[in-house]
Amino acid sequence: MIDPVYLNVLRQIHARLSNTDVNWVVTGSLGFVLQGVPVRPNDIDIQTDKAGAYAIESLFSDVVIRKVKFSATEWIRSHFGALQIDGIEVEIMGDIQKIGADGVWEEIVDPAHYRQMVEIAGLLVPVLSLEYEYQAYLKFGRIEQAKMLRRWLDSG
Repeated sequence: MIDPVYLNVLRQIHARLSNTDVNWVVTGSLGFVLQGVPVRPNDIDIQTDKAGAYAIESLFSDVVIRKVKFSATEWIRSHFGALQIDGIEVEIMGDIQKIGADGVWEEIVDPAHYRQMVEIAGLLVPVLSLEYEYQAYLKFGRIEQAKMLRRWLDSG
């Protein structure tokens, strides 16, 4: 069951993005919850492409807390930004890339390729498939999250 505060923020995101050509998906813990995984989200993560990241920043200019800009760590690089909607932080990630165990940056992932639609409270929400999320967490070295997803996938 989704927390009503998160559902309200999701409604606002959906309302502003639904009639645009922004290529977006909900990822991370809220994406898990939307697909039935019993976890507690602490923010909302939106994955998109580079153009989508800057479009979302523009569409939500009234609630931007961190402007979108290209940023990289030793493990991940993307066009990152953040919004604050009703006290919930919404992370924006555009053209995200992760580095593999071999030290090579993966190809930029098109979120549409792994998109699944989930219905929640009358909304059709795009999410990343749990199988893709599982593989991504494995590659990123987040083994406990990956194991949790694998158990969930195998139990269904």
